[in-house]
Amino acid sequence: MKAGDIAYLVESNHYVREVQVVRCSGGLFLVRFTDNGGGIQVRENRLFASKELAEKSIRRATVTEKKKITRSPYEYWH
Repeated sequence: MKAGDIAYLVESNHYVREVQVVRCSGGLFLVRFTDNGGGIQVRENRLFASKELAEKSIRRATVTEKKKITRSPYEYWH
């Protein structure tokens, strides 16, 4: 991706937001949100070329997660 391109960013593993690439340097991208004008710096692996690819990454992450059962050290097996 290069400056001026439109990309998609997944936030909190739930929301897909459209961003515009402002600058790229050393694997880090400065992006500006198209809806409110704010901006952040992210790594290349957090940006997607299309909205569909971004949405697929959300589903994959939520399906593969397993909930870990936490137990007290005072619970006994008998």
